Amino acid sequence: MAVSAPVLAQQVPDAPPPEAPPVEEAAPVAEAPVARELTSAEITAFNKAVTDFTAGQTAQQKGDNATAIAKYDAALPPIRTAAAADPSKIDNVNFLANALYAQAAAYGALGQMDRIVPIYDESVPYWRKLVEAKPTDTASRNILAGILIQLGNQNLRDHDLGGADPFFKEALTLARQTVADQPADAASKNVLLAALVGASQTGTEEGIRDEAISMGQAMIADGSIDAINRPQIDTMTGAPATEG
Repeated sequence: MAVSAPVLAQQVPDAPPPEAPPVEEAAPVAEAPVARELTSAEITAFNKAVTDFTAGQTAQQKGDNATAIAKYDAALPPIRTAAAADPSKIDNVNFLANALYAQAAAYGALGQMDRIVPIYDESVPYWRKLVEAKPTDTASRNILAGILIQLGNQNLRDHDLGGADPFFKEALTLARQTVADQPADAASKNVLLAALVGASQTGTEEGIRDEAISMGQAMIADGSIDAINRPQIDTMTGAPATEG
């Protein structure tokens, strides 16, 4: 015998009158990732990854970047697995962020700049999580700001001002906070200056260019400007190029 559907299940809600705005469905709430324990095989692989990463660091310090990259390539998959298994374990997130950063540095030392941007793209969420988890860690904040500046610069090279702007804005917020925390630190000031120079080229915020020039000139005067920012400020002010 056929079973009829319940009456309520067959009813359709009345449509709103024509002048009423459409009823919007609530956005689904994203579920927090479910943590899990690593399997014994994954633990073994992770322990080997620690050994590979350490060997990569040693090779990189000796200038053997090709070997370092090979070691990082071997180490990264198990580190990714560990970070994904339990995102709340900040030590694993930190390990992954730093391994990616070291890998990018090794490629940069070999002049393989095209390999760096995808690595930076992958690393950004992990650095953001680190900065959120450790709000007083100025080193992580500077690294994240520096990565964002590089991603913004890549968009500028691709003539994508709209794509560059969010990276520079985020970097500016981070760098301003760090300089406020340690105003005498030259490295932090150079990160902020680089973010200002980048943001000045997207042209979306009033006064950024003037701020970059003013800060750059002050840093030239006190000798704290670095070799990357100096040519940018010279170009912006029309000053003759300095010889290294």
